[in-house]
Amino acid sequence: MSYNKERYRTLKNIAYYFFFGVWWVVSLLPMWFLHALSSILSVILFHVVRYRRHVVHENIKTSFPDLSPRKRWMIERRFYTHFCDLMMESVKYFSISKWNLKRRMRFKGVELIEESFRKGRSCGVYLGHYGNWEWISSMPLWIDPKLCLCCQLYHSLENYVTDQLILYTRRRFGGVNITMDKSLKYMVKYRNEGKPILVGFISDQAPFWDNIYYWSDFLHHETPWFTGAERIMQKLDMDVYYLDVRRVRRGYYVAEYKRITTEPKKQEQFWLTQQYADMLEATIRRGPSYWLWSHRRWKRTKEEWLRITHGGIKPKS
Repeated sequence: MSYNKERYRTLKNIAYYFFFGVWWVVSLLPMWFLHALSSILSVILFHVVRYRRHVVHENIKTSFPDLSPRKRWMIERRFYTHFCDLMMESVKYFSISKWNLKRRMRFKGVELIEESFRKGRSCGVYLGHYGNWEWISSMPLWIDPKLCLCCQLYHSLENYVTDQLILYTRRRFGGVNITMDKSLKYMVKYRNEGKPILVGFISDQAPFWDNIYYWSDFLHHETPWFTGAERIMQKLDMDVYYLDVRRVRRGYYVAEYKRITTEPKKQEQFWLTQQYADMLEATIRRGPSYWLWSHRRWKRTKEEWLRITHGGIKPKS
């Protein structure tokens, strides 16, 4: 049995280094060439493979009922181009230089969070699956490393190779990756050691049934929200920010820190979550093609949730 486990571990490592080498070589290609590949791939995904076309179409249609079918189609088509750009830009992340990345992924409002750190306070940052969220992990390049420790929460993937490849890129520029199940433990540890931390929370996906505590209107849908980020930020009394991302042009983004509150414990329950929802919706409406529309964000309805919580009905998924 131990021999088989060792053999399996060896095969996984071989697969990891093989794909790492492949992605590294591809990442050395110039960005204009990768974007050209992206344009070709987007046509294939949109017209041939039709990757999640129904999900994307319905999400956009129900989120923007006042727009004409033509305008919604344009949002949909641009989403696929951006989605493929995101894949290619994530590959480029394997070898992109600090100088080039700082040109392409700029941060504004950094002085606000540095002000929090100088006061000895940690910061929690809300953001969404918008723009190039993978490049957001380059934020340590913009912050004095003496002031804080930059952390990222993530869900471990079942596929070992994919999981390790993503972790490599996310820690390239100094970020510390913390699994969701150990997040509070490590944040309390850093706080007790007197280390201010900056933690990003991507909280715009659909929560599981047993994690739903709050609903609000979002893009014309009654929407359930993850509230774990709010509970953590209140428990640790962190300064709370929202990262407002803009796509300037192809391959170029600006992310601006916007302060929500420095007194999270004084806010009513779910106030932080609602602020995040409102600010994210404003970001999406400004540039709707750059959010992750392929995610089944509204697969769980409030009606079904009420039947489950009050009627003891077992959820479908």
